[in-house]
Amino acid sequence: MEFSLTARQLELQERTRAFIAEVIIPLERDPRATSHGPTEEFRNELVAHARAAGLLTPHASVELGGLGLTHAEKAVVFEEAGYSTLGPTAMNIHAPDEGNIHLMEVVATPEQKERWLRPQVQGHIRSCFAMTEPSPGAGADPSMMQTTAIKDGDHYIINGTKWFITGAEGATYVIIMAKMEDGSATMFLSNMSRDGIKVTRQMDAMDSCFTGGHCVMSFDNVRIPATDVLGEIGRGFKYAQVRLAPARLTHCMRWLGQARRAHDIATEYARKREAFGRILGKHEGVGFMLADNDMDLQTSRLHIAHTAWILDQGHGANFESSRAKVVCSEAEWRVVDRCVQILGGQGVTGETMVMRIFTDMRAFRIYDGPSEVHRWSMARKIIEAGEKRV
Repeated sequence: MEFSLTARQLELQERTRAFIAEVIIPLERDPRATSHGPTEEFRNELVAHARAAGLLTPHASVELGGLGLTHAEKAVVFEEAGYSTLGPTAMNIHAPDEGNIHLMEVVATPEQKERWLRPQVQGHIRSCFAMTEPSPGAGADPSMMQTTAIKDGDHYIINGTKWFITGAEGATYVIIMAKMEDGSATMFLSNMSRDGIKVTRQMDAMDSCFTGGHCVMSFDNVRIPATDVLGEIGRGFKYAQVRLAPARLTHCMRWLGQARRAHDIATEYARKREAFGRILGKHEGVGFMLADNDMDLQTSRLHIAHTAWILDQGHGANFESSRAKVVCSEAEWRVVDRCVQILGGQGVTGETMVMRIFTDMRAFRIYDGPSEVHRWSMARKIIEAGEKRV
């Protein structure tokens, strides 16, 4: 591995950093950034800024209008985008669209790409990914899926309920994961306007950074033609891994930017605020927290860089992405938690962005797999590898 940034990575870093600082951060207090994420009007305005800066959907292929970033390049760009709460939305690299774009590029047919993917890469439409269900359905264990797809001639009839579906309100299309009659799973594509698809309600969530919020959806005898199957019948769980391994890592990248932002705010405060005859940063209790922040930020960055490097070698990196997801989600959370403590009253109010980052980031330890599930998965693979060596 080479730790120095290439000329291209440095240029992308500087360009993204300037764009976020000069264009996006001044918009963070806009009232159109609601408790359920930026409004669609505001999102379109943010996207227009990124389009003008040549930074829209940079992870998509050059053929579709992106910059064709490698995973290592994404690590640099996504961290810089994440420095603002609005950066990922502006650059069209927010969840779930970022992961859906990657999945569609790998699996979708040419016709499906033209219908849904190209306008999405251009920032004109959004999507959602419907897999998680209320109990007793699929959550951290996707094999418990209750939503069904029954073949009916040249169509499939889908019935079920999904929830925690990020971005569903206002999305143009949805990727639906459903269980087949043989117990396997398949992904289906559909316009959200199709008969039988309904956004039942928006859920009240801690975070407020995703356009469209988190929703409950119902599927009532939804007829989907066989031409709208995403990939092959019965391979839904395999395709989910195509999407989830890189998406776990891009979450780490974006939230690293948020953690670094909180650390910068806390550092500036500790450098200027005086208490008990000296600036806060010179008190060991505060100075040690800043040092611990630096260690957690660097640890996260190294895990991201290593996993990105493995992905760029063409490997699946499922184990490594699980490891990075646990390490980064917990380390970055610790950074932001310490920043709240350093800021005191300012950390628990809207006087700085740290409170907002704090409430947004807590869910990171849960979505795309709770830390406990990733540890369990890693443990199984560690034991299996040990057994093979015996």
